[in-house]
Amino acid sequence: MDKNQNIKMLTGDPKKAINKLSIPIIASMFLIFSNNIIDSIWVAGLGADPLAALGYITPLFMVLIGIGNGIGAGGNSLISRYIGAENKTSANNAAIHNLILGVILSIIVSIILLIFLEPLLKIMGATSVLSYAMDYGVVIFSFSFAMLLPPIFGGAFRAEGDVKRATIPIAITAIINMSIDPIFIYTLNLGVAGAAWATVIAHILSVLVMIYWMLIKQDTYLKYNCDNFHNDLNIYKDILVVGIPASLEQLILSALTIVVNFMLTLVSGPVAVAVYTASWRIINLGMLPAIGVGTASISVAGVSYGARKYENLRVTARYAVEIALVASIIVCIALNIFANQIAFIFSYSENSAQLEPLIASFLQLMCLFILYVPFGASAGNVFQGVGKGTISFVLTTFREFVLVLIFAYILGFIFDMGETGIYYGMLLGGGIGSLICYACIELYINRLIRSQSHDI
Repeated sequence: MDKNQNIKMLTGDPKKAINKLSIPIIASMFLIFSNNIIDSIWVAGLGADPLAALGYITPLFMVLIGIGNGIGAGGNSLISRYIGAENKTSANNAAIHNLILGVILSIIVSIILLIFLEPLLKIMGATSVLSYAMDYGVVIFSFSFAMLLPPIFGGAFRAEGDVKRATIPIAITAIINMSIDPIFIYTLNLGVAGAAWATVIAHILSVLVMIYWMLIKQDTYLKYNCDNFHNDLNIYKDILVVGIPASLEQLILSALTIVVNFMLTLVSGPVAVAVYTASWRIINLGMLPAIGVGTASISVAGVSYGARKYENLRVTARYAVEIALVASIIVCIALNIFANQIAFIFSYSENSAQLEPLIASFLQLMCLFILYVPFGASAGNVFQGVGKGTISFVLTTFREFVLVLIFAYILGFIFDMGETGIYYGMLLGGGIGSLICYACIELYINRLIRSQSHDI
């Protein structure tokens, strides 16, 4: 198989590969999450109700993004394994199947979300801010393809080690979105719907750039032409074996947010939801080092697994946790120190001034959640990289939808600690679950190495 520099990097030292892949991924993710935060900041100027409306839409939006990331992870995993096995023909074919699958899913998901949007919002408890939520959601979900396709296409780019093509369009999208947000919200006087239109327009540009590289310029390592395409239902299946569980993981995380929103609505009302919405976006920003390193490890783990280099697989899992944990500790300390200053950016207007102390208290407590993420994220992504997406999904479900919710309910309601109890429960459940996840990946890799030594 002919190899360019990106492929040589992927098949070489796992530590160097993770370093090279993760830095641009983290940078682009930082811009994306900054964009989400700036969305909240601009909308916060409209008042607490519009901000709360974003909080109710956010879980559904994350389902959309999660499907894209999940299918992208499935394509990444399969293509990486073919590259590790030095089978470029199959890698090309898998990349084309990945593209086709993305287009089909975009159409299906958009239809489903538009049909069920209003009933879902009512079930989630968004009745008091329903008009704001619908104004934002209808625009976003009418153009679902613009949010779904970039992470799916990006998964193929990351599989071949071309992290620049996977991240630059998405980063530019975030910058454009941030720039035109105030124009659509305030200058054009579109309010919450303006924030949605800015998001859609920026994401469409990202899709167009990626399509240009793949189908018009055609200078990628993987080739997207008819000569390399041989329709094979098993390839769709192999992508979905990882992609569906990975997508469902995001569904679980979104469902968790929905349930937490509902719990907070019961104990404190829309103000608590607004605080959680704004603050949790900052916590998500703090998780980026761990998530970026974990995303990079999908490609590195897939190549190592395809080449049957299981010691490299162990190095990948352990190194991913090490560097992500160091970064997460630094972020946690910074958030604790600057909590008040960060809280101010969400409470700069007279309409939202009452949120400042509540957001600051949330950040000082929940920044501890960031410390657990390296263990769970690295383990889950390595499982995805080796094609074991179902294991990753089961572990994530157990961590987030069983442990986190159980402890949140017990402390928040049974012990009558209110919203503070809900937050303590999230910390406790997340910590225990993440450590269990990491123990499982260590056991799995050890079993692979023992099996290989017996074969020899």
